[in-house]
Amino acid sequence: MTNNDVLRRIRYAFDFRDTKLISIFALGGLNVELDQVKRWLKKDDDEQMLALEDVELASFLNGYIVEKRGPRKDGEKVEAETTLTKNLILMKLKIALSLQTDDIVSMLAKAGFTVGQSELTAFFRKPTHKNYRHCKAQFLRNFIQAIQDQHRPFAPAPRQDKKVDKKQDTYNKKTHNNSSEHKSSSQSYAKSRDKKPVPKEVYVNPKAKKPEAKQTERKVLKLKPEDIYKQ
Repeated sequence: MTNNDVLRRIRYAFDFRDTKLISIFALGGLNVELDQVKRWLKKDDDEQMLALEDVELASFLNGYIVEKRGPRKDGEKVEAETTLTKNLILMKLKIALSLQTDDIVSMLAKAGFTVGQSELTAFFRKPTHKNYRHCKAQFLRNFIQAIQDQHRPFAPAPRQDKKVDKKQDTYNKKTHNNSSEHKSSSQSYAKSRDKKPVPKEVYVNPKAKKPEAKQTERKVLKLKPEDIYKQ
């Protein structure tokens, strides 16, 4: 995690404009130009990207402390460190936002990162202390993410810079189209299956002769009286 990453993430978390960044740098005792700030914020793979030095990021963080908490009571300006560690970045953000240890533990827990109070306190000790612990980039990244979740919870997700595989993208599109066609054909089949059959019209020849009606009367054999009593 570079100094440029820290500046970009802090700017995004608080939704700072470039002009706001310039004023914060000035509060930290460093006068910068707009073009310089834009180059610091460019992506790492951009040829115009300018690396942010430790003393420059320290000036920004010192200026942010003044922005949030005001200048020191004695009026003395804090000199920016020429060598900036992740522990110092963590400490300066904690001071600027007036965070207590419990606040940081709670913020990280909401972001899905668990840390104990003793482990967190070790980050803020002096390097000469026996319980001092070095802050790694992963912890600092999660801490800034927790800050973003608290101050800008509904911010849109930043665009991913991953390169898209053209073959995979083409395959995904074909798969999506095939699935859509299959779905539409299935729906059409289901609709046609649910329709009631319509009886076909039977052709009747108007010149055809009507068939004669069959005799339905039953023939009864009649006998004469003399035939009945005939011996």
